[in-house]
Amino acid sequence: MNRALGAFLALIVLSASSTWAAEVKDVRLWRAPDHTRIVFDLSDPAEHTLLVLQNPSRIVLDVSNTQLKTTLDDLQLGETPVKSIRSGVREGKNLRVVLDMGESVDPRSFTLKANEKAGHRLVLDLYDKNRPTKAVKKSVTQSSGKRDLIIAIDAGHGGEDPGATGPNRLREKHVVLAIAKELYRLLEKEPGFDPTLVRSGDYYISLKGRRDIARKRQADLFVSIHADAFKRKEANGASVYALSTRGATSTAARYLAQRENAADLVGGVSLSDKDDVLAGVLADLSMTSTLDTSLKLGDNVLRKMDRVARLHKKNVEQAGFAVLKSPDIPSILIETGFISNPGEAKKLATRGYQKKMAVQIYAGIKDWFVMHPPSGTLLAWRKQQGGQQYTIARGDTLSGIAQRFNVSVNELKSRNGLNDTRIMVGQKLTIPTT
Repeated sequence: MNRALGAFLALIVLSASSTWAAEVKDVRLWRAPDHTRIVFDLSDPAEHTLLVLQNPSRIVLDVSNTQLKTTLDDLQLGETPVKSIRSGVREGKNLRVVLDMGESVDPRSFTLKANEKAGHRLVLDLYDKNRPTKAVKKSVTQSSGKRDLIIAIDAGHGGEDPGATGPNRLREKHVVLAIAKELYRLLEKEPGFDPTLVRSGDYYISLKGRRDIARKRQADLFVSIHADAFKRKEANGASVYALSTRGATSTAARYLAQRENAADLVGGVSLSDKDDVLAGVLADLSMTSTLDTSLKLGDNVLRKMDRVARLHKKNVEQAGFAVLKSPDIPSILIETGFISNPGEAKKLATRGYQKKMAVQIYAGIKDWFVMHPPSGTLLAWRKQQGGQQYTIARGDTLSGIAQRFNVSVNELKSRNGLNDTRIMVGQKLTIPTT
């Protein structure tokens, strides 16, 4: 009798311990311009089903053998199509999550296996259907009828992909978004430029999705901004990268390329499903003007960054970053410093340093396009007309400026009424027509 009772009690304990195979440890929500993402952090893999119900409009997520071990009450639903979210237990051991909808959406769900950055996850994406799309600014300067240059500014990572983490939980995704927004403000004030933010808030975009946004907006330049990290805290310095079709040019570059490319796995997007046309273009990208422009423009930006930051390398490096693989858009990736280095992390966390970095990136981009404006742009028209303005920066010489703009020193002096070659930081020069 006692033996039978013991076996019965053991069966009850075993049954109770195996009721839930997985637990939802946390639930996170992000709002993007065109969709809402909800991520369920799981202790173990779990199967799920998705149902869409009407009258009233609801989305039902059933997760098998799973227990909710967190609260849903803290989710910020204000800017989302979700009116409320609640949970319950179905059939004694399955988790049911019900989303009461205020707007029509196209729901999609998928699971992600654990990796170095995160554990098992269940992702629910709610794509907007009826929300009005934001009008795209027509990039034309009204006074001349010549188009503006479109600069796509990409703040790396975002949402459930925080990027690298520094001291005091400083996150790369927040630092680079601040720098990207400052760069946007500077370019927005500059005649002839029309900047656009690839990511304007804290949400995830796949690497291919970032390239697609730049192409959709017909960008003349794609600039991806990051903050570096390495296993050794002593590693330091800012870098600029362009694409290499032959692989990375250094061990550090290979490490970074693998780390950045792995971010696509966080969003559930495979990096191996490239189409044949793109693969073919990438094979000879090094022979196109796109890569040549990326390298030369990147070098111009790097030289400007040298004024406010120690450089990791004195030349533009090349690596196989997936985000740079746009065959028709010059693209550079900027590592603003090592967030894993306590000294650089301290600077990167400050608003003042973020602005200084943005100013130098802005100066490098502006100076390049002033010197090499694409045809049909306002900058090209101004260069043809003459009267182009250049602001003297620290380290500039009159002979260096003359060489950069392909004019003679005497022409510069004559056009600006200079008696000698002395110039001052902040002084504005008018560049004569070449």
